[in-house]
Amino acid sequence: MKRRKFLLCTGASAGTTLLAGCSGGQDETPTAEQPTATPTETPTETPTPEETETPVQEETPTETEPSLQEQYPQLSILSPDPENAQAANRVTYTKSRTDREAHYIRNHYLSPSIDIDEWSVSLTGAVGEEVELSMDEIKNDYSTRTITHTMQCSGNGRSYFDPQVGGNQWSFGAVGNAAWTGSPLSEILEAYGAETGDGMWLSVMGGDNPEGKDVFARSIPMEKVMDNVLLAYRMNGEPMTPQHGYPVRLLVPGWYGNNNVKWVKRMHVMDMMLFGNEWEEPGAPEDGQRTYTHWQQYSYRIFPQGTSANHNRQIETFDTREQMESDEVTHPYMYDQLVKSLIGHPGEGETVETNPAGQVEVVGVAWAGDDAVDTVEVSADGGESWGEAEFFGPSRGDYSWRLFRYMWTPDSAGEYDLVSRATDNRDFQQPATVSAPDDDASEEASITDDQYPWNTKGYANTAYMPHSVSVTVESS
Repeated sequence: MKRRKFLLCTGASAGTTLLAGCSGGQDETPTAEQPTATPTETPTETPTPEETETPVQEETPTETEPSLQEQYPQLSILSPDPENAQAANRVTYTKSRTDREAHYIRNHYLSPSIDIDEWSVSLTGAVGEEVELSMDEIKNDYSTRTITHTMQCSGNGRSYFDPQVGGNQWSFGAVGNAAWTGSPLSEILEAYGAETGDGMWLSVMGGDNPEGKDVFARSIPMEKVMDNVLLAYRMNGEPMTPQHGYPVRLLVPGWYGNNNVKWVKRMHVMDMMLFGNEWEEPGAPEDGQRTYTHWQQYSYRIFPQGTSANHNRQIETFDTREQMESDEVTHPYMYDQLVKSLIGHPGEGETVETNPAGQVEVVGVAWAGDDAVDTVEVSADGGESWGEAEFFGPSRGDYSWRLFRYMWTPDSAGEYDLVSRATDNRDFQQPATVSAPDDDASEEASITDDQYPWNTKGYANTAYMPHSVSVTVESS
């Protein structure tokens, strides 16, 4: 799959850092981490409960293990079992990289207890040789790559849908940017004679499901797999935590988090997606789980109220926005991420003072999946007028978010709602709002009239107005 390059270089003005050049598409190597850029006016104190913007669910820690909140003090806990948690404070989105302890967690089942010496990953299906791979083999028999990837739960922003939809009520915080180290899947597949041509898929199954429960499984098109997908086992240079997929997870750069299967247990090469009775009936395949298709065909799809997702054996378009704009896929699959941005500073409800020049520094992040962010704009009047931000800080590769900065001059002291709007290198832009539910269930899930389509599952909310930040400005 040909990677669209990051094309924009930007200059510097007062108070900004000059970008050395455009991202060249190279992977990062597992060397010492670059310093994290932090805006001079960004608050760094520990977030208070009032700043979380997400209700915190109480949990009862055991005597022998710290609670999830104790393990991840920078997160707001949506549920402790299974573990689901998001960034508690927008300060996370003022940094070029997200620490392990500040990176959101999304699980369907409780993290399994795993003995790494006993863990193996099976490779089955259309291969020359079926095999069980130990963790030692995965780590030592293939080359090592490190890719910084902006991983986002496909339900991020779900809580802003009106009327509300079911599921975890993620607000802004189910997205993070970490460096993932692992072995290229292309090398493993080639080593065992896998069929990797046009129309082939790799279906990847997690090992976290309790007995009798659906297996979390996703089908990834082979052209993406052979391009840059990893079996990852390190996060920011350290072993992954159990909640982040220890000992091994799939890393699909640029794509929504639901494709990045944790606790990988089986990989099956096939000539279609997970589809049909063969993958749903008890006892087929032989390990007896009820279904492998739930999270491929029934869920992680964009469809309107009053209907359910059509199932497909094959699709040829994996860019989610292109699926939304075309007739090929009636109900888009959550693959490549849509362009999006978030303001990190000022934070929600914060009071800020202008600098001697009468300005307030606005800092945030922007990303676009397989594509590149071209511009970011900031508005303080509900999108009536916009000012263009500039990029700053280290470039961590094609699949990493970019820091942006905008020096905003408020008209006067008072209350404002700040929003940011990103546009990618194909001129796809964040829409303003989320539409109301459409009574016509036949309507396609497309972005029209500057509105993101309300959908039954609350996926991929990229509208900028719901992600606004309310601030109070005081004159210095």
